[in-house]
Amino acid sequence: MNRALLVLGALALPVAAGAAAPRPVVVELFTSEACSSCPPAEALLGRLKTTDADLLPLSFHVTYWNGPAWTDQYALQGATDRQAWYAGLQNSQNVYTPEAVVDGGAQMVGSNAGAVTAAIAAAKRAITAAVPVSIKDGAMVTLTVGTTASTGTGTIWLIGFDPHHVTRIGGGENGGATIAETNVVRSIATLGTWLGGLQSFTIPHPAGAKVAVILQQDNGVIEGAAAD
Repeated sequence: MNRALLVLGALALPVAAGAAAPRPVVVELFTSEACSSCPPAEALLGRLKTTDADLLPLSFHVTYWNGPAWTDQYALQGATDRQAWYAGLQNSQNVYTPEAVVDGGAQMVGSNAGAVTAAIAAAKRAITAAVPVSIKDGAMVTLTVGTTASTGTGTIWLIGFDPHHVTRIGGGENGGATIAETNVVRSIATLGTWLGGLQSFTIPHPAGAKVAVILQQDNGVIEGAAAD
C-alpha cells in the first residue's frame, strides 16, 4: 500500500467563473496529520474553500497512519472505509495520502493543484441538474432530499464537520509542524437509501460544528449535495 505520495503542483488557480451550478462540487481530501506529504494538500483545500463558493470541500482523516509516534485525533474508520470504497470503484486496493476525489469520480494526488482545479472545472461543466437537498441546522437538524417529482436512487450520507482547526503536531513525520486544517470531517453516517420522491428527516446534530449531506449513487456519481 502506497501511503504517502507527494507531487508538487502549481499554485491553485481560480476556477473560471460561470453560471451558478445547481449544487456544489464535492472535493474530498483523504489525509492524515502523520503524513509528511499532506500539509500542501491541506493548504490547497483551504485556498479552494476561500476562492470558490461553489465547492463543498471536506477533509477526511484516515486511520492507517496512526501509530506510536503520532495519532491523528480526527482520524475516523469511516474515512478509511470511504477511501477504500473509492479505490474499489476503480478495481484497485491501492490507497494513499494525500488523495483528492472530485465529485465522486476523478481521483488524484491531493497536492497537485493543476489536476485538482482541472477536475473541478470538468465537474462543473458536467453538472446539468441536481436532486434538491436542503439543511436547516440547529440543536435538531432538519433535512430534505428530493421533491415529490424527483426520480432516481442513491445513498444519503450525513457528514458532520468542523470548518477550521490548527494543530501543533507533536511527533512523527510532521513533528514540530503546525497544520491548518479545513472542513475536518468529525462524523460519517448514512440515513438510508433514497428511492425518489421527497424524504425528510429531523435528527440530532451529528458530531461536528457544521452539517453536510451528499446523495450519491453506488458508482460514486453525486446527485445532490448541500452544507450548512
